Amino acid sequence: MMTRLVSVTAAVAAMSLLGSLPAAAQAMQHPKGTQRTISGTVVDLSCHFGQGLSGDSHRQCAQVCADRGIPLAILGSDGQLYLPTSTAMPGEGQNARLKEFAEQQVTVTGTVFDAAGANAIQIASIRRKS
Repeated sequence: MMTRLVSVTAAVAAMSLLGSLPAAAQAMQHPKGTQRTISGTVVDLSCHFGQGLSGDSHRQCAQVCADRGIPLAILGSDGQLYLPTSTAMPGEGQNARLKEFAEQQVTVTGTVFDAAGANAIQIASIRRKS
């Protein structure tokens, strides 16, 4: 009886490990990206696209929106929108990093990924465009 219990326990443990292998492998896969430098404007997504608000007169509002959790992103001079992502696991919000640049022209260097038809960027450096 004890041998059967040990065998069943071992079989259940093995199946549990086998079932978690695909999930573990998936967790270890990192998307392929390219190192790029982009120029553009840091915008808050809600006001820019939902209300049509932008520019220096909207800067303070964009910073308040960022504090309230509205995502900031970079509207590239190429017309593409770049959504900032974190390299950390679990992810960290990027608003604190972008807030001081709200509604200003910036140059950003980082890893750009295709994100289901959008662009994601893991920011390595950001500075005001001179």
